[in-house]
Amino acid sequence: MTLIDKALEAELRALHQAADRHYHGLSHVEALLRLAAEHRRELRDPDAVEAAIWFHDAVYDSRKGDNELRSADLARERLADRVEPKRLRHIAGMIEATAGHELPDFDDPAALGDAALFLDMDLSILGASPEIFDAYETALRREYGWVREADWQRGRRDVLRRFLSREHVFHTESFQTAYEAKARENLSRSLARLGAASSTSSLA
Repeated sequence: MTLIDKALEAELRALHQAADRHYHGLSHVEALLRLAAEHRRELRDPDAVEAAIWFHDAVYDSRKGDNELRSADLARERLADRVEPKRLRHIAGMIEATAGHELPDFDDPAALGDAALFLDMDLSILGASPEIFDAYETALRREYGWVREADWQRGRRDVLRRFLSREHVFHTESFQTAYEAKARENLSRSLARLGAASSTSSLA
């Protein structure tokens, strides 16, 4: 049974096309779906990962801190009649894990492997070319346009440092090989730029 039928896809597409989504929109979903297709042979339950991709940003409000939980709840609601409970728990768990991009506490090795790939797909933008990464950061800043610049810089520095402090930005060997070095370059460059901006603003 198809998890994301035409009617549900149309509903999710509409959510992702909201005017305030400058990065977390339909193009982000489509990029992850392409990655999932490329890595399909590595996935044990590709349909569950596809469902997690469609739902992981279904609820998105930059002023709220519970988007991942609410997106997971929406997945539970919409998929309850078409997914067995254990499989649905895995889908919801993958969605919730995007809050911190740490692996969920799954006792099923296959589901854990799928979650690792899903989370790496979601972070693949970090290892994009400098031009694409910079466009991503610009779009992200627009989503948080209501945040004061000093607060944005402080919060963004915290996020960048957290990723750089990890032993690996990505969980899987394939994504570490393909994206890790470029991601660290992009993150370090962004952090340096924020540091320069902070120093300049302090002199104003």
